Amino acid sequence: MDTKSFTDVVILAGGIGERLWPASRPDYPKQFISLSDGVSFLQSSVLRALAVRPSGKIIVITRKDLLQPVSEHCAHLLYDLDESQRRKLQEDLYILAEPCARHTCAPILLSCELVELLDDTVAHTMLVLASDHVISPVDAFVADCRKAAATANEGYFVCFAIPPNEPATGYGYIKEGAPLCGDGSIFSVAQFKEKPDEETARSYLASGKYTWNSGMFAFTSSFFKDEVRRYEPDIAGSFRYFSGASRPEERTVNGIKYISGWEPMEAAYRTVPAIAVDNAIAERTNRAAAVRASFGWDDVGSWDAFEKLFSKNDSKTVEIKGGNNFVYSDIPVALCGVDDLVVVIKNGSALIMKKGSSGMMREVVRKVKSQESAHPVQN
Repeated sequence: MDTKSFTDVVILAGGIGERLWPASRPDYPKQFISLSDGVSFLQSSVLRALAVRPSGKIIVITRKDLLQPVSEHCAHLLYDLDESQRRKLQEDLYILAEPCARHTCAPILLSCELVELLDDTVAHTMLVLASDHVISPVDAFVADCRKAAATANEGYFVCFAIPPNEPATGYGYIKEGAPLCGDGSIFSVAQFKEKPDEETARSYLASGKYTWNSGMFAFTSSFFKDEVRRYEPDIAGSFRYFSGASRPEERTVNGIKYISGWEPMEAAYRTVPAIAVDNAIAERTNRAAAVRASFGWDDVGSWDAFEKLFSKNDSKTVEIKGGNNFVYSDIPVALCGVDDLVVVIKNGSALIMKKGSSGMMREVVRKVKSQESAHPVQN
């Protein structure tokens, strides 16, 4: 076994589509949106999983109501892959359709159970990715993944630590502990910090001792299951149905394998608590480590962030006596005498926002949902 390689990659592809409304929505969350290159965030995540060259499976785990669009996005990749990558996708990628959303700890544990059932002849080293991040260059990401795999195989819960370039308040932070290698690129985690206020974030940045927590993880499946039993016995109890479970039935949609309606999964999800893996394991384990990322990273958590990454010049937009506006629209837009706006017109809804106001989006979505509930559309 190559201790610097992963056997399996898990891509978390749920989401409720709030932060990039109205382009994203509950039935079409952020991972399906694309930047200027036309490749969706989900597709980019699958390509990164392939670049890591796992020896085992690639598990894309999502809600069952998102099975169809997830399969379509995965299937579209087949046209542009080389033969070995195409075969890997067709043979070893599985969409695992959860009965309902249960945050991140339960689906990660579910993925561990699945890969062990699909192949019980090897020890599994898992890489967990988000489906809606922007990461480059891929070569640097792959190199850091080799460090993460080696560290995970030494019995650590591994995070990817992003060196901060601004006092961001939208990310959790990692306080660096003792180095675990000579160049300091791998270190123990002294403490996880919740999303700070601006003053605290500035102090973190000035100290040079804090990094952003990327929300990507690595560990062995046996380690993760042991930690769940130790810290979250209720979750472990809900998963008792996997003891002695048989391999799930495999079906295909759009030429992509998927698993849905799997009995032990259905039984576990009837009672399993919805807890984030950060709260359940990362912040509580005494074996947390981090790899300092050498790659660029953005979780594209707002329209302000999206604009910075989007390079396409939209010829459908007309501006007169105004400037520094960002338009992302299905229809032509004319802007007259206005500056510094974000204008998004997608899916029959419009957002007009002053740049820098992305923090209001959750309140916007809450009020839109409230209005839709109070005044449902009559067919």
